[in-house]
Amino acid sequence: MTPARDRAGSGTAMAARTHNTDIELIWIEKRLEHWIRFGNAVDETILSRRTRILRFPPGSPVAFVRWSASDYGTIRSRIDIMRTMMPGEACSPLPFVRPGAQIWLSIEGWPKVRWVLETIDAIEAAGIDPCTVAPEHWSHVANRIAAGEPPRAYTVERHAAWRKRQALGL
Repeated sequence: MTPARDRAGSGTAMAARTHNTDIELIWIEKRLEHWIRFGNAVDETILSRRTRILRFPPGSPVAFVRWSASDYGTIRSRIDIMRTMMPGEACSPLPFVRPGAQIWLSIEGWPKVRWVLETIDAIEAAGIDPCTVAPEHWSHVANRIAAGEPPRAYTVERHAAWRKRQALGL
């Protein structure tokens, strides 16, 4: 959708968008970078050459990475793996995420962020879409990394067990 058409909006598109979660992405090379590692956006609005907003439907898993640097190197790096909020649901506030989300994993510091990114890469290498991973696994990853321990691998067998629990409504 083009920004001009997006601003004009249609009644149906505007109504459908009211419960979406907006995540603001910024890219100022070697200074400030916000990007989505995984997640399925339903809409995008380009605000400028460096800024855009992605919209995610309610209940969507998203990995949001924020990184900033100065002339002397990295100042801050952070990854949040979250589920976008459902209508009427309580949520946690996060910078650049409107209105907020349910946080499954929140890690700061480049070595730990890199560890999470490598974990996501391993999940994808196993042929699993990170958006479909059990939410408990992301909490497990956060707890293990906080303790300085490697997280257990998320295997095809674990994923199959999660899908069966989902099918049973557990």
